[in-house]
Amino acid sequence: MEIKVQNPTGMRLEAQLGEFTVATDQPEADGGGNSAPSPFDLFLASLATCAGYYVLAFCKQRNLPTDGISVSMSNDWNENRHLAEKISMDIQLPAGIPAKYHKAIQRAAGMCTVKRHLENPPAFDLRIRNGHPG
Repeated sequence: MEIKVQNPTGMRLEAQLGEFTVATDQPEADGGGNSAPSPFDLFLASLATCAGYYVLAFCKQRNLPTDGISVSMSNDWNENRHLAEKISMDIQLPAGIPAKYHKAIQRAAGMCTVKRHLENPPAFDLRIRNGHPG
């Protein structure tokens, strides 16, 4: 998938992903207009929603209740390195899901593709090209 990012104004960036446009901005304290989540916030959201998808898919495949499934995520931030050191997720399940499924649901959440990319990061190839693309 190719993603094209453009800057319509200020510190706002818009990524075109096929038919979808995803906007990011920076907080006002960082020179932005705070009109959209920051790129790092979207990264965290992609991790939480990915885990949520795997939990939801697991439950749907087994005809388990899905109403009320939610994922809450937080991270321990290292101010010196400006990186998250630990990411914690709490998965809230409906009362109707038997405890015998809990470990399997935890494993399913761990299969999240975003999480697996963090554990096995891809190589990055950053190139600079002069001139406006035509």
